[in-house]
Amino acid sequence: MAQMLYTEAINSALREEMERDKRVFLMGEDIGIYGGSRGVTMGLFDKFGPERVRDTPISETAIMGAGAGAALRGMRPVIEIMYADFLYICFDELSSTAAKWRYVNGPQFSVPLTIRAPMGGYGAGGSIHSQCPIAPVLHVPGIKIAVPYTPSDAKGLLKTAIRDNNPVVFFEHRSLYGTRGEVPDGDFTIPFGVADVKREGKDVTIVAISYMVQLSLKAAADLEKEGISVEVIDPRTLEPLDMDTIIKSVKKTGRVVLVDEDTLRAGSTAEIGMQIMENAYRSLKAPIQRVGAANVPIPVAAPLVNVVFPSVDSIKQAVRKALQ
Repeated sequence: MAQMLYTEAINSALREEMERDKRVFLMGEDIGIYGGSRGVTMGLFDKFGPERVRDTPISETAIMGAGAGAALRGMRPVIEIMYADFLYICFDELSSTAAKWRYVNGPQFSVPLTIRAPMGGYGAGGSIHSQCPIAPVLHVPGIKIAVPYTPSDAKGLLKTAIRDNNPVVFFEHRSLYGTRGEVPDGDFTIPFGVADVKREGKDVTIVAISYMVQLSLKAAADLEKEGISVEVIDPRTLEPLDMDTIIKSVKKTGRVVLVDEDTLRAGSTAEIGMQIMENAYRSLKAPIQRVGAANVPIPVAAPLVNVVFPSVDSIKQAVRKALQ
């Protein structure tokens, strides 16, 4: 095991996969000489050169389209959309080309495209640099979705994504970039569709996505002092989604809180909540509680940001409400 920052784990995964397979190359804005807007790709340009670490113009549609085209031609591109918010700009190339071509053309093509999409607010990014646009991608058949929380998961899931023959959107939360954790030595991957029970409990189940796992674990620690035992589940991937682990926990606790930084309306919490209703309704002792961003454009002012986004306190309030 080695201690790594979240950013170092992603960098390590990229480096190892580029060494392992010459078809893997990177494209994105400022990822080359500059090393990425947050240093995630630092050193890769020097090691692999401009042919395999390609700086691009500021055109997300061109980046996504070129990535999909390269994947269709047998390469294994990893592209970076500097802010996940900008997925809306290139959504046609993602949803109509990358997501559909393998299905439409049968065995003629595969689309091994990995899309790194840094997401998240809790800063001063404002309305178009702070979103977590998971729900629109979740709605599109043919795309896999990874939402890693720990550095270990970030590395293992990214390596799995790069080796997959389907397009994968890899959502990285910027608030996790400075976190540190143990990462296994050597070559390892983490399978998609396997959730991780981060904390066991018996009174309430929390299902939390990405950075929300951190807030939920803090809330669970606080609630333990009140005599409330909370189980925290990190899905790790949303497509495929490990509902078996979630349902097993719900049947044990009978109470559920779903936490996502995206807005609640038509978001991932709505989907997970409905699947719980379909598969574990009789086990529920109380209505499902959801915690997410308010259904408003994200503000810049810190006091307003604190109101709009989920917090440790709002998660604790939801747990207490589930116990009423």
